[in-house]
Amino acid sequence: MTDIPQASVDERLEVAPGEWRGAVEALREEGFTFFDWLTAVDETDRDDDPGFDLVCHLIDIRTPKALRHRLVRARIPEGASVDSLTELFPGAAWHERETHEMFGIEFTGFDDGTGLGLRPLLLPDGFEGTPLRKSFVLAARASKPWPGAKEPGESGDVHAKPTGRRRVSAPGIPDPQWGPR
Repeated sequence: MTDIPQASVDERLEVAPGEWRGAVEALREEGFTFFDWLTAVDETDRDDDPGFDLVCHLIDIRTPKALRHRLVRARIPEGASVDSLTELFPGAAWHERETHEMFGIEFTGFDDGTGLGLRPLLLPDGFEGTPLRKSFVLAARASKPWPGAKEPGESGDVHAKPTGRRRVSAPGIPDPQWGPR
């Protein structure tokens, strides 16, 4: 059996939104030439610095038995844009399109070679919204009830004793007044 290098992150690099592309470019020049992935995390509900964490993982593959990893993160305010990485790493196009579609983050200078710009990647035509944002209402939960018991005593079992516990809704479940009637 061959030795498989560990996929741990050696260092995390926090950068300002305006330094995003420059930091990734500097890492590429330092030898981190393998673009692994890019995504975002919705942190808009934080009290102390709300926004989206834009995250990129790069790998230095020059020494296969001792891979070096870097995780670059920038906190992007809601509604702000960030420079695209497609000129540095053409493979970032798919990731930037997905992040744009799912979180609504704009990538300035995006170019995947088609000239079509940022456009839908995974969602059907006409879909409205950004489904990976915490503020996105899960329509499936509004249109049909969740199967099974939600709380003790709600299963329809006449012998089950209801408890006096407060009903708790999971994040993303809309208000009961929301949705089709």
